[in-house]
Amino acid sequence: MLRALFTAASGLFSQQSQLDAVANNIANVNTTGFKKTRLNFQDLMYQTIKAPAGGSEVVGGAPNGLQIGTGVQVAGSQKIFSPGSLAQTENPLDLAIDGDGLFQVRAPDGSLMYSRDGSFQVDGQGRLVTSSGYLVEPAITIPPNTAEISIGQDGRVRATASGGGGAQEVGQILLSRFINPSGLKALGDNLFAATDAAGSPLTGEPGADGAGRLRQGYLEGSNVKVVEEMVQLIMAQRAFEINSRSVKAADEMLSQTNNLSRG
Repeated sequence: MLRALFTAASGLFSQQSQLDAVANNIANVNTTGFKKTRLNFQDLMYQTIKAPAGGSEVVGGAPNGLQIGTGVQVAGSQKIFSPGSLAQTENPLDLAIDGDGLFQVRAPDGSLMYSRDGSFQVDGQGRLVTSSGYLVEPAITIPPNTAEISIGQDGRVRATASGGGGAQEVGQILLSRFINPSGLKALGDNLFAATDAAGSPLTGEPGADGAGRLRQGYLEGSNVKVVEEMVQLIMAQRAFEINSRSVKAADEMLSQTNNLSRG
């Protein structure tokens, strides 16, 4: 019965983590470029009460043995990089990646980060930055007299001056891909950091070598599906409830045992 208490408690802790993950997914349902999180569970070690009998065992040996599990634990979390829906904004600085890849962003400390959020802006120096003020990498500067900005599907940025004349190419946005994007470290602010688990970044031109193409005037929404998250929420709630009942049942059995010893 003591084993049942700790086993059920492990289920409570695991379902609490599941509830936290689902709540975070739902909270970010309208976050641009957000990728939902899925938790992976695994069972804990088993206590072998009776080992399975082999072919040389005497008659009467248990062919399947007797093993009692000790609960469950969260093995890890996984970011699901399925695409989100594209929404038209008609803002020339809004970009969505139609396919695989991430934007490159330079942090203030010089480190390179990655994002699916293409809601870019121009700072006071004319540099292309994220909504948090991080520089887009490679650095792109928009001339001060620009009247129109055009960004092609290949990431080439062209600026047309207000005085007329042809469009001038001022830079190109590149994309990075990873063998295992789920291994990226989430930093918040719609940013990810590279890790050994994700692999080395493969950086190149949008639309080439498997990278997605850019869509100007669009933003990628979250890939969270509210109905699926609600189902996961209900399942986590019910699992938490039944584990709490297991704790209560074990407590009642221990109480009865204690009463017997007093009798």
